[in-house]
Amino acid sequence: MTKKLKVASDWLAGCAGCHMSFLDIDERIAKLVELVDLRSTPITDLKEPDENGCDIGILEGAINNTANEEVAKRMRERCKILVALGDCAVFGGVVAMRNFGTIEDALKRAYIETESTDAEGKIPSDPEIARPTRVRAVKEVVKVDVAVPGCPPDADVIYYVLSELAQGRVPKLKDELLHWH
Repeated sequence: MTKKLKVASDWLAGCAGCHMSFLDIDERIAKLVELVDLRSTPITDLKEPDENGCDIGILEGAINNTANEEVAKRMRERCKILVALGDCAVFGGVVAMRNFGTIEDALKRAYIETESTDAEGKIPSDPEIARPTRVRAVKEVVKVDVAVPGCPPDADVIYYVLSELAQGRVPKLKDELLHWH
């Protein structure tokens, strides 16, 4: 029996729809775990890729703050192959709409002007809180080996990509595999 590849995933700034689409591969997850060892993911107890490395890392979501940058850099450092999953990770997606205004305007709207904010509303400022940055696609911060567009990518496409990578092949995303519903 060949050694199973270790797979880690995480989400950055986004809606988690790509991981939901991953779960939509349904019973094929059982087939996939015959080929791979799912390590750290938002759907497992482990939350960071193995310190001694993983074979495949998957990032969903755009990078919009310093914490996202750290997660992306750690995933890149610890994984041989990095997959950007979904439009936010590949292009910046809906999250990048924030780039049309200033970060200060976005924070003011979120913490001071919202209808649910109390009268004492103020923008938090604490060294423990990640600093917002311009929204970027994952490839703008770290090297990406495989880009899987879609909002979210179809479960069939995710299964195909992971199956191909698990079998040592580079997935070819073209024709119907670039079609999303």
